[in-house]
Amino acid sequence: MTDLIRIRPVAAADFTAWLPLWDAYNAFYGRSGETALPRDITLLTWARFFDGYEPMYAMVAERDDQLLGIVHYLFHRHTTMAGPICYLQDLYTLESERGKGVGRALIEAVYERAKEAGSSRVYWQTHETNQTAMRLYDSVAEKSGFVVYRKAL
Repeated sequence: MTDLIRIRPVAAADFTAWLPLWDAYNAFYGRSGETALPRDITLLTWARFFDGYEPMYAMVAERDDQLLGIVHYLFHRHTTMAGPICYLQDLYTLESERGKGVGRALIEAVYERAKEAGSSRVYWQTHETNQTAMRLYDSVAEKSGFVVYRKAL
C-alpha cells in the first residue's frame, strides 16, 4: 500500500465510485431526503464532464484505486479580464481523508488546469459554517471580501 494521492481527470468508468462522493457532497449541503438533488440533474452534470462543448470539468483524487475526493470546475468569461476565469464549484473528500492533503491536492490541480487554460484567477465559495474547509482555504487562497447574494426564481 502506498500513501501517494493521484489526481486525474474523471473517466466515464468512474461513475459508480464518483456517485457516492457526489451524493455525500450534496447531503453535506442539505440536498438529501425530500430536498435531494433530482437524479436527472446528477446525470446531466455527469454528461457535461464528457461533452467537449461544455466548459465544465471534473477531477478525482485516488489512492490504491479508491476515489478519495472529487472536484468540479468550470470556465467563464469576465467583464474586466480578457482570459477565462475558473470557478471551482464543488470540492468534496471522504471524511476519513480530511486533513491528509487530498483537498489541497485537488485545489492545486485546478490551479494548474486554470493556468493551462490562460485563466488568471480561480475562485470559489463555501458556506460560512464550513469551518474545517475554511482552514484549508485560508492557507491556499485569499478571501475576496465579496458577499454572495442570490434570488431563487
